[in-house]
Amino acid sequence: MAPARIGILTISDRASAGTYEDLSGPAIEAWLRHAITSAWTADYRIIPDGFESVRDTLVTLCDTEQLDLVLTTGGTGPSPRDLTPEAMAAVIEKPLPGFGEQMRRISLNEVPTAILSRQEAGVRGRTLVVNLPGKPASIAVCLAAVFPAVPYCLDLIGAARIETDPAVVTAFRPKGA
Repeated sequence: MAPARIGILTISDRASAGTYEDLSGPAIEAWLRHAITSAWTADYRIIPDGFESVRDTLVTLCDTEQLDLVLTTGGTGPSPRDLTPEAMAAVIEKPLPGFGEQMRRISLNEVPTAILSRQEAGVRGRTLVVNLPGKPASIAVCLAAVFPAVPYCLDLIGAARIETDPAVVTAFRPKGA
């Protein structure tokens, strides 16, 4: 079985310009290394905010690179340059609103401004794309909340199979799946 290919996409004007150290992308990778027990490789990128940059990169990661899973961080707030959800809407074929609902629900336990977050998720071809918040602590909270559904979703769309460490996160699969 080929290793899963996972994209980690940081969306930040400052990080892409090198004026700000990206802490979010490494936080995603560290969480995944702790949670996933099967073989996988990371495709790590940093791009500026903006509709076209996010849209075009997502299309490349899904269609050209044919990654199994893409986790984005950044660009989900209400500021003028936060256009990740709009770019996602232009790219995905099947929205999965439950991911964003769950991330906002769990994040409200941590901070009241979670209602400002516009995380989304959806499928393009055989790639699951999930938008995460930009703060490293929020990333861990959100991944722990939604990742139980990720492996089975990947199974359903024909992407690579991933296994998780149940001590970190238990992947849910129906019996026999």
